[in-house]
Amino acid sequence: MPGSPEIGTVLRYHRRRSGLSQSELATLAGIGKTSVFDIEKGKSTVRLATLMAVLRALNIVLTLTSPLMAECLQASQSNPNTTQGKGPS
Repeated sequence: MPGSPEIGTVLRYHRRRSGLSQSELATLAGIGKTSVFDIEKGKSTVRLATLMAVLRALNIVLTLTSPLMAECLQASQSNPNTTQGKGPS
């Protein structure tokens, strides 16, 4: 994504600024040290739950954006089933 830092770079920066080692962050997030290393190195097979645990531990909020986001939010308010993984019929 042009102009957007990679997740691994952001996590490494926040971890270092927090004064945490990879092992300490892993303990805080409840995951293995190897997972922190993999995320910081940009490994593409990291599980979403693992990534979310690290983001929570570092107080990083993940925000989704897209050209259709306003429409999506409006649709989900009028029909809550659209956010439950149900595609078009």
